Amino acid sequence: MCRLFGLHAGAIPVAATFWLVDAPDSLAAQSHRNPDGAGIGVFTDGRPILDKQPLAAWDDPEFALAAHERHGTTFVAHVRYASTGGHSVVNTHPFEQDGRLFAHNGVVQGLAELDVRLAELGASGLVLGETDSERIFALITAESRQHGDDLAAGLVAAIGWIGDRLPVYSLNFVLATATDLWALRWPAAHELYVLERPAGGNGTGRALDAVSDRIRARSEHLADSPSVIIASERMDDDPGWRSLTPGELLHVRADLSVRGRTAFPVEPRHRLELSELEPAAAASQHPRVAGCG
Repeated sequence: MCRLFGLHAGAIPVAATFWLVDAPDSLAAQSHRNPDGAGIGVFTDGRPILDKQPLAAWDDPEFALAAHERHGTTFVAHVRYASTGGHSVVNTHPFEQDGRLFAHNGVVQGLAELDVRLAELGASGLVLGETDSERIFALITAESRQHGDDLAAGLVAAIGWIGDRLPVYSLNFVLATATDLWALRWPAAHELYVLERPAGGNGTGRALDAVSDRIRARSEHLADSPSVIIASERMDDDPGWRSLTPGELLHVRADLSVRGRTAFPVEPRHRLELSELEPAAAASQHPRVAGCG
C-alpha cells in the first residue's frame, strides 16, 4: 500500500534517519509491485523541506535504499504506489502548499468536478501534477484560506465537500505543519494507526526504531523524549498502538497532546467498492500495495 508515516517530536528538534524501501518487502521480492515514488518532508526552523523522487523501474536505487537523516520537529514520509498520475517529481508525495506538508493513501474519483470546485475557489494554480492526492490537498488549502487560514475548519469543509459529492474509496492522509500533525482515516478501506510514545517507548529507554513493510524510522533522541507517530501499520511491538476509527480526524499539537474526534460519518455518500475501480487503481489497492494518487 502507499505507506504513510508522520512523526511529531514536540517543540525541540530531533534527528531522525529514514529508510524508505529497504524493508522486508525489498527490491528483490519480485512477487510484489515495486513502488512508484518515495519522499520525506520535515520542518526545520519552521520551514518545510522536501526530498522526494519518482522511482519508476528503480531508476534511482541510491535514493530508494539510502539512509536519509533529517533534523526537525515534525516529519512526513511516504512510499507511493500510483493509482493516478505518472512517475514524476510533481506527482510524488509529500506535497507542500502554504507551508504545510501532505501525503495521502487511497483513491478519490470525480476529479473533473473537483477541478471545477478548485477553480471556483481560485485555487487551480495549487495543482502542479495529475494526482487526486494533490487536488485533495489543494481543496484543503483553499478551504483553509476561505476560513481565515483556520486549518481545522478547512479540513472539515474540504473533506465534507468531497464526501458529499465525489466517489471515495479511501481518503487516509497525514498533514503536517511546523507545530502540528493531523491525520484522517476515512472510510474503513485501509487502516491508520497512532502511537503516543513516551520517552524510550513503553518505559524501556529505547531509541525509536519503527519498521513497517516499506518505511523504517530511527531516532536516538527519542530514547529521552516523547513523540507521537502516525502510520499505515503498527511499526513495532509497543502495545500502545491503536487504530483510528473510520471518520476520525486526529490532531497532535505542539505539546504532543492528542485529540481525535469523529468529524465525518462512517461512510461517504458515494462509497466506492474495489470492483468499481479501474484495473490499475484496483491493483494498487491490494493490501500488499494499496496505492494512492
